Amino acid sequence: MNDDSVYDGLLGGDSSQWAFGTDFEDPLAGVDTTVPDGVHAAELAGLCLRLGDDALVLSQRLAEWCSRAPELEEDIALANFALDLLGQARLLLARAAAADPSIVPVLPEGSPVPAEDALAFFREAGQFRNVRMAEVPNGDFAHVVVRLLLFSLVRLATLERLTGSPDAVLAAIAAKGVKELTYHRDWAGRWFVTCAQGTDESRRRLLTALDQLWPLYDELFTTDDLRAGTDVVLDQVLAVAGVPRPQLAPLGGAGTHTEALSLMLAEMQVVARAHPMGRW
Repeated sequence: MNDDSVYDGLLGGDSSQWAFGTDFEDPLAGVDTTVPDGVHAAELAGLCLRLGDDALVLSQRLAEWCSRAPELEEDIALANFALDLLGQARLLLARAAAADPSIVPVLPEGSPVPAEDALAFFREAGQFRNVRMAEVPNGDFAHVVVRLLLFSLVRLATLERLTGSPDAVLAAIAAKGVKELTYHRDWAGRWFVTCAQGTDESRRRLLTALDQLWPLYDELFTTDDLRAGTDVVLDQVLAVAGVPRPQLAPLGGAGTHTEALSLMLAEMQVVARAHPMGRW
């Protein structure tokens, strides 16, 4: 496998080798992960870790919807979104570990756990860098629609910007993610309008979910200049849906976590922690 074929696959050709669970011990196999000149390795690792944690945690929440959506088609859609984000998480955590190996938890000597799995399964809740919107417990179907819309709007804008990253690996990961996030956003936008214009009950549930999640929206923005373009799209969706923009204040404590993350990680990590020397 040469670098060209790897990047071709990542950027839209045969991307099967980049899917989660394809038996590659290293999801970046064949890619030159040398940090480019002029790029600070620790900052690159921190960015990839934050983006990877966001994807990993929301992927876990979306996976909890398996067999619970109102229609089979939407059940499959949510499962696919979870897999998309899990694939992004695996690539981003692997990139973070390659850029700065010191961030990887120390495991028993001889453990077969790859770096991205060590980051996913052997860190405590306080070491995760995800936003709180990704970790709060699931609500009803309107809740997952609102969460996915708000999250994907900002993440899509973030990844679009990162396609120009001086780090070729991160740029390629971002380009692949843009295609996935575009569909996530469009799916959530359509369902947002459907719920808003459906029955009185569907609209009530949508507005309730929006009020619950809106105080966490500001935490998604790492820079103010991301907001302008994102707000244009969000305002379009709100206008078509006939839903006013919430006037709720942002929730303080950005960078902290809720108790829900610890509870979720306890379930997610239990098998890996029980068998750190296991081969799967």
